[in-house]
Amino acid sequence: MRIGELADRAGASPRLVRYYEEQGLLKPGRSANGYREYDEALVERVRQIRSLLDSGLSTRTIREVLPCLTTGQYHVRGATAETLATLEHEHRQLTERVECLSRSRDAVGAYLRAVHSLREVPAPAEAC
Repeated sequence: MRIGELADRAGASPRLVRYYEEQGLLKPGRSANGYREYDEALVERVRQIRSLLDSGLSTRTIREVLPCLTTGQYHVRGATAETLATLEHEHRQLTERVECLSRSRDAVGAYLRAVHSLREVPAPAEAC
């Protein structure tokens, strides 16, 4: 597929897809005429990249962990102390955000249950 179709299907702009390529996060194939060709798997990869960026990870960190997400294989031989420290920091931040989101989800759920339980009980008649 061409870049426009990938962008539409992944919910990104073509410019953003090109940026991901520049950052080494995507590697499209090339057709005989030199046009970029994107395979089906890259739709999900773009979504993963966007999700990781939304989570606060840098493109540098994403470049390190993205292969693990797509292949399940960990290539850690070149991991430096700096990379590990960065990933440990990112992991702590993600854990904190997940915990905060879980608390928010639980609070919204409790509110909705309370509202729904009130709707099941008929409202008292108003006095004239």
